[in-house]
Amino acid sequence: MKEIIGATAGEVWQYLFTNGDVTFNSLKNSIKKPNQEVYMALGWLSREGKVEIATKGKSDISIHLTEK
Repeated sequence: MKEIIGATAGEVWQYLFTNGDVTFNSLKNSIKKPNQEVYMALGWLSREGKVEIATKGKSDISIHLTEK
C-alpha cells in the first residue's frame, strides 16, 4: 500500500505543479484515483510540507503547492 500512496502522491504533486491550485473534487476527477488514495497522498505531501490544504466553502477543499 505504501507504494500506491507514494505513486499517487507523485501524480498529485505533478498535477499541482502543472495546473496550480485546485479543489479536491477537481484533483480527484483529473487523476482518476479513488478518494481514499487521494486523501492518503495529500496527507503524505502535507506531512512533508509540500502542499497546503484549506477549506473552500462548506463542502470542498483547496490544495496548493507550498513551493515549486
